[in-house]
Amino acid sequence: MSSRPVLFVTRELPALAQRRLEALTEVEVRQYRQITAIGRSDLLQAVASADGLLCMLSDKIDNELLQAANPQLKIISTCSVGYDHVDTDLVKQRGLKLGYTPNVLTDATADTTVLLALMASRRAKEALDIVHSGRGGGFSLSTGLGTQFTDKTLGIVGFGRIGCATAHRLAPFGFSQVLYTASQPHPDRASPLHAQHVTLDHLLTHSDLVCICCPLNPQTANMFNNQAFALMKPSAILVNTARGAIVNQDDLLHALESGRIAAAGLDVTVPEPLPAEHPLVRHPRCVVLPHIGSATEETRNAMANLAVDNALAGIFGRPLKAEVQL
Repeated sequence: MSSRPVLFVTRELPALAQRRLEALTEVEVRQYRQITAIGRSDLLQAVASADGLLCMLSDKIDNELLQAANPQLKIISTCSVGYDHVDTDLVKQRGLKLGYTPNVLTDATADTTVLLALMASRRAKEALDIVHSGRGGGFSLSTGLGTQFTDKTLGIVGFGRIGCATAHRLAPFGFSQVLYTASQPHPDRASPLHAQHVTLDHLLTHSDLVCICCPLNPQTANMFNNQAFALMKPSAILVNTARGAIVNQDDLLHALESGRIAAAGLDVTVPEPLPAEHPLVRHPRCVVLPHIGSATEETRNAMANLAVDNALAGIFGRPLKAEVQL
């Protein structure tokens, strides 16, 4: 029986990171070698003998899991920048380290935000449906018209790394004003964009494109509900690449169907993925993607490698490259 510490990995990693994982000699790697989420009972069984756990957003790290865990467990390393799936209070009480993967997914997620903004504004879903169904009648001067961003107002909810990168990508499309919300002003980030720190109500009332780039926490859960949509322009577009639970999906559907807002683009939902028959998936003015914000070869390998680095550091008592301060 191996005397090496055990690292359990809850998913198959991208190819480059997977090869590195398989070559590790300082730990015994045990892994759920599937691209889908590990079953709960299998995870609870696996963590009972693990010194380190490399997990995904879909793996709930709660009291049940920590009770089942090996008393020698030292590190939870999540392959994500968000950690709302982790009960951080319990992790702290247990004396565990918590690693995450910030910075490496900023560009890819910002790119996806722009993709959804353009698809929603130019009614790309409806246009693709015409092509796929063969219903198109040729060029039309007056149907299928979208909107452009020239001289419009951009609103960024959450002005961290991803929010700032999103604003820098969208500004060249011709926005005349950039507004942002954050817990405090960020003049250094805002200055190159001439962005203004405003209240959420002000941002919703004045923005033509609203991009959600904030973390999910008790303050932001269900933030976009009927009350928020009532403040928005009927021509406004909403894009969410943050976390699905920030948006009340029933209220969003009502806002779209009633014309309270014009369109939406979602990369994150509850659940993920949304069932094919879900009304938001079927709605012509709602573009839904299956959480591909960080899904590039470069980013997913960088995320996985950083998660491995954090896991190894935690197991062997070294400083983590990216640690959540609990």
